[in-house]
Amino acid sequence: MTDASTDVLIVGAGPTGLTLALDLARRGAAVRIVDKSPAHPRTSRAKGPNPRSLEILADLGVVDEVLAAGSAPLPMRVYRDHRPVAETDPWADAAPTPATRFDRPWLIAQWRLEEILRARLAGHGVRVELGREVVGLVEEADGHHVDVTFAEGRAERARFVVGCDGAHSPVRKLLGITFDGTTAEDQVMVSGDVELDHEDLDRDRWHQWFDADGAVMLCPIPGTRTGWWFQAGPERDADGRPLAPTLDGFRRLFTRHTGLPGRHLTRAELLTTYRVNVRMADRYRVGRVLLAGDAAHVHAIAGGLGMNTGIQDAFNLGWKLGQVLTGQTDAGLLDTYEEERLPVAAWTLDLTSDRLRATLEAIREPGGNLSSAMTPETAGLGIGYRWSSLTGTKAGTEAGTEAGKAPDAPATGPHPGNRSPGDRAPDAPCRDAATGERTHLYGTFAGPHTTVLGFGPASAAVLREVAAAYGEGPGVRACRVYAADEDHGTAEPGSLIDDQGHAAAAYGFGADGSGLVVIRPDHHVGIVAPAGDPGSVREYLRRLHGAPGMVDAVR
Repeated sequence: MTDASTDVLIVGAGPTGLTLALDLARRGAAVRIVDKSPAHPRTSRAKGPNPRSLEILADLGVVDEVLAAGSAPLPMRVYRDHRPVAETDPWADAAPTPATRFDRPWLIAQWRLEEILRARLAGHGVRVELGREVVGLVEEADGHHVDVTFAEGRAERARFVVGCDGAHSPVRKLLGITFDGTTAEDQVMVSGDVELDHEDLDRDRWHQWFDADGAVMLCPIPGTRTGWWFQAGPERDADGRPLAPTLDGFRRLFTRHTGLPGRHLTRAELLTTYRVNVRMADRYRVGRVLLAGDAAHVHAIAGGLGMNTGIQDAFNLGWKLGQVLTGQTDAGLLDTYEEERLPVAAWTLDLTSDRLRATLEAIREPGGNLSSAMTPETAGLGIGYRWSSLTGTKAGTEAGTEAGKAPDAPATGPHPGNRSPGDRAPDAPCRDAATGERTHLYGTFAGPHTTVLGFGPASAAVLREVAAAYGEGPGVRACRVYAADEDHGTAEPGSLIDDQGHAAAAYGFGADGSGLVVIRPDHHVGIVAPAGDPGSVREYLRRLHGAPGMVDAVR
């Protein structure tokens, strides 16, 4: 038994596992990440992050690289019987708003996104351990560690283990967690990454051929000269059974639907047969072992939410593990991970299944296309946790949902003044009070800390109490938000000027209003309180961070 000082062992090095590892590493946790694959895959299974995931990647410090390595989503050119019949751009009218910088998803090969995350993680001294397959998990009787057995026979120990190891998750199976749901054997797609060089296919379009006898879709892979994502209805044998994908099969499908010579398709890799699976784990945690991403839920690909839901799982879990590891709160905080994310997964399963049905219906008609899969909900910006016990009973009642009881629809949609506890916190453009430079609220939120925003002069005393109690450490940051006409001559470092009034409007205070807002490390509103009610802020911070000096500071 190797008694290593590992805080968290992450199993699975896809986007979910890498996001979690990076969030924990920047918090100073002793994190390791293993994957049973012998080498890092250069594949492109997911097409890229949605706007909410882009906000998370910005917090982790990698969004500029992601944007540079990818491209905006492309207009869709739709064909029928070899001829173009329609063209549409689902994002033509999208534009950034004060509440978010990101108005559309971003196309990037999954392998490239993983490279970017791995490089950032390596900057923290953490590298993926390849060729390591977990075959056993036993939580120690003392309840403080998990013994992990690997296929090579070696046993190691960690305080927590998180399975981010995909739909066939060995971690989930070792825990005995059920993965109930359905597999639609009649809804089959073959896919792969192909090399295709043909002058008739513009690389500034996502080409979609929908015919009565099948379909082919080709989308350029950003950062490549001739790489394309290839998706199609499969070839079938005489009995109607789908045939396994091959390069020759892709060529035949390509020629049948496009009318172009198959010889132009020169290479195909990551050949996959996809069946629509809609499944979800009934638990996300067993003691010190947790699940995230596809290990916890899989759903229809419509809307492109698989990877995104996993990234957002990881961002919800990372800060909670960090708080527990540092002793600022007890392990009960981890129960809120399942409490918050399991209902989101259930809602996502319903949403993607509905979007798949809508898309299949749309493409039966000439000109129908994949835009039916994309709705405002698929951006992820409206997902919140108003039912969560982390909002408190009062907050849950104000939100129209009893705290602790999940609603039917976790996504409410972002809108001005949307500040109920549990909601995603709106962004807003501001100025730095010290330098006058342009910035935004999410720049203040970024990092492994809780943020306390104070609006109006009456909030200043509470912000001083917070700063005195929690000091200059990374745990809690106090930020005064000045109205445009307020005197900010004695502003504390890190203060902001709401020069356009967007921040006050977003949190429902108005131009001359006052109040306090606690923002969780995952950008969700923890509590909203009047400036004259510091007790609510004290209690909320005590729950998440303990109360080092808080009582003495405010007496």
